[in-house]
Amino acid sequence: MRRVRTPGTLLLILALAMATGCWNRRELNDLAIVTALGVDKAERGYHVSVQVVDPSEVAARSSGGSFSPVTTYDATGDTMAEAIRRMTTVTPRKLYFAHLRLFVIGEALAREGMGKSLDLLSRDQEGRTDFYIVVAKGHKAFDVLRILTPMERIPASKMHSSLQVSERAWAPTVSVQLDDLITEIVAKGIQPALTGITIKGDPIVGRELQNLRTPDTPTRLQYQGIAVFRSDKLIGWLNESESKGFSDITNRLNSTMVEIPCPEGGKLAVEVIRSKSKMEGSVKNGKPEIVVTMRSEANVADVECHMHITGRNSLEEIEKRAEETMRLNAEQAVAKAKKLGTDVFGFGEEIHRASPTYWSRVQNEWDQIFKELTVSFKVDMKIRRIGTVGESFLDEMKE
Repeated sequence: MRRVRTPGTLLLILALAMATGCWNRRELNDLAIVTALGVDKAERGYHVSVQVVDPSEVAARSSGGSFSPVTTYDATGDTMAEAIRRMTTVTPRKLYFAHLRLFVIGEALAREGMGKSLDLLSRDQEGRTDFYIVVAKGHKAFDVLRILTPMERIPASKMHSSLQVSERAWAPTVSVQLDDLITEIVAKGIQPALTGITIKGDPIVGRELQNLRTPDTPTRLQYQGIAVFRSDKLIGWLNESESKGFSDITNRLNSTMVEIPCPEGGKLAVEVIRSKSKMEGSVKNGKPEIVVTMRSEANVADVECHMHITGRNSLEEIEKRAEETMRLNAEQAVAKAKKLGTDVFGFGEEIHRASPTYWSRVQNEWDQIFKELTVSFKVDMKIRRIGTVGESFLDEMKE
């Protein structure tokens, strides 16, 4: 058999043909890096705003920049895509969304329905989906994006980090990304929930550099409450204790503080250091039931009362009172969700796993069935440490 030899010149041509190079490259100097995107309801269509980084001011951090590290642009359009393109009439560079950290939805738009505003982000080939989505509570998203924040020069980066820290250490907040949100919107048996963000102080002062130059920071952005939805429409809010209960039920609670009353007055705080929750569904006599088991480990963090804590019975009493508080938070969260008629816990999905046949019959009426759903809790708290001292010095204070 004769072996066919490919000429070297032909191999070189084939290699050059396959080496396309960076045909779609973009120079950094031609791009405006968007770190936060806001969308509000407009009279016609959407009012879209973006927070763009000013690289020169961020670089001047050590020498003390004299201008805002970010710039906010906004425009209105019948669609989000139209509004964003319309911003090119005022932006010196093309907007680039690959580094987006935060997507803020105005409360008015969230109540009307946020679904359509999510399609652009899920379809964009350049963008990533690991940014967090929040609802501007009582404000427009445009106002939230204009607030300057201390410590972090870029407000969007600050709020991205704050949400991560708050979820890990406090609990009444949830970090939700785009893919998870869309899944919860379209799935049956679970409804979406997003963290709320609000402005504390005067929004006008918050836009000025003076907001960064005073120790007390007159105007701040703060996460507050959890927004609950039915499909893509906001229908209500969970308060702080209800939000803690929601995080615990959905196995999102990592660490938090639980305050309990002391027998003779005052309060005692325990720090939850580990927590694990599990829900089990069943159908008995044609009626669905959910049992949520919540197990936590905690340390005594703060004793602000005259209570002896070194005795075995005392620790058992503290555990019991902490369990009651955590159970109450969970029960309040379920009661609020039932009142609003939205299963943000995913109880429907658990019933689906437990009894697919039953679920196939009731899935379209689940929102109504959920209001009558029997939910019970098994709460177990174990105190592991009481700190570096035993009894509080408060017992030795002179009257």
